[in-house]
Amino acid sequence: MSDITELLVDAAADLLAAHGFHGLRMIEVASRAGVSRQTVYNEFGNKEGLVQAVAAHRTEEYLSGIVTRLKQDPDPWEAMRSAFRFTFEQTEKDRLVSAVLTGQDAEDLLPFLTTRGHPVLFHATEVVERHLSEHFPGRHVRLTAETTVRLALSHLLMPSGDLDSAIDAVVTVARATLEP
Repeated sequence: MSDITELLVDAAADLLAAHGFHGLRMIEVASRAGVSRQTVYNEFGNKEGLVQAVAAHRTEEYLSGIVTRLKQDPDPWEAMRSAFRFTFEQTEKDRLVSAVLTGQDAEDLLPFLTTRGHPVLFHATEVVERHLSEHFPGRHVRLTAETTVRLALSHLLMPSGDLDSAIDAVVTVARATLEP
């Protein structure tokens, strides 16, 4: 990602968290990044393209942290616990993701994790699937990976208990499908 692209994505992320999709103005993004509005359009095409770039960038950041944690522990389940803990704790710190999840200041962003969240689901599922395939070759890892990611997203959207309970639920479901 070029420096200007990163500046624009960061500016857009801040503005999305504060104003949502409908409140995002390309001129404000340009102003925050110190460039012309035309530069923003040249870089992303339109507001939808800019928001997709923000989503892709944030997803990449999260997945990088998840991959790091999945590789840190030789026990596949402890590695998954660490990865999901990272994800849940990171969302609490991330103003944009918090806005998406809670609807606070940005109620129109929720579809980017639900009805329009295919890129997030797809890439997260791939990461979990690769991890599980290393430990459980030949099993139903794709189905387990997708189910696990969907369950984790569900816990993020509608927490039903504390962090440890959510992590236990996600890992327990994955484990039950792959171990006899």
